[in-house]
Amino acid sequence: MSKNIKIAVGLIYILCLGLILYGFLIFVDVTQLNDYRYIRDKTQFLIEIRDQNLFWFTALFFLFAVIWILLLGFATPIALISGFLFGKIYGTLISVFGFTMGCTILYIFANLYLKNLILEKLSKKIYKFKEIFNKNEFFYFMIFRFAGGGGTPFAIQNLLPVLFNMKVKNYFFSTLIGLFPMVFVLCAIGSGIEKIIENNIDPSFLTIIQNKEILFPILGFFIILIISFILRKIYFKK
Repeated sequence: MSKNIKIAVGLIYILCLGLILYGFLIFVDVTQLNDYRYIRDKTQFLIEIRDQNLFWFTALFFLFAVIWILLLGFATPIALISGFLFGKIYGTLISVFGFTMGCTILYIFANLYLKNLILEKLSKKIYKFKEIFNKNEFFYFMIFRFAGGGGTPFAIQNLLPVLFNMKVKNYFFSTLIGLFPMVFVLCAIGSGIEKIIENNIDPSFLTIIQNKEILFPILGFFIILIISFILRKIYFKK
């Protein structure tokens, strides 16, 4: 990768991240985030915009999710917000496809321009995964995604297949399927939070725990964690 390309990529990354942070700070007063009424009013504002033009609001959110993943962002907060704004079903579909598109574009870009750097930085640290994935890249990467990357940060998960030249088609569909269960649970939690705010219920810890819209997804979250732990022990032993 040439020096000019590295500089250009770095500048684009900083610019995009700066614009996202700037937009967030304009819309949200961080000093008011402990005020339930302030949060309720802001979320109601977003919901009103969504209802006025659902198509463009959805398209912009989907595009944001793709860009966010390209910027190596965490998937969890976007999935929660997606469930909050679109409900658990549509929120899951929007999030999963957005994350998958972002991950796949990032993988293609990294494979073309960052391969040597990734090989240099990661090959010695996670060489064991390369041996596993070479057996059946689609199946093992799908399990890897479902198992939360075996403890690997999400951004590193997206770049890991560069080490073994995974086919783009296999990368896309294994990511799509592997991310679906956890994203669904997170969107369900986000949807449950939206129901609490919509009904003007005091969001105390006890209220949240007793609400079935949130309690069941949280139980599902812990079930997935247990299954993920078992899968790690079976497929990703050290």
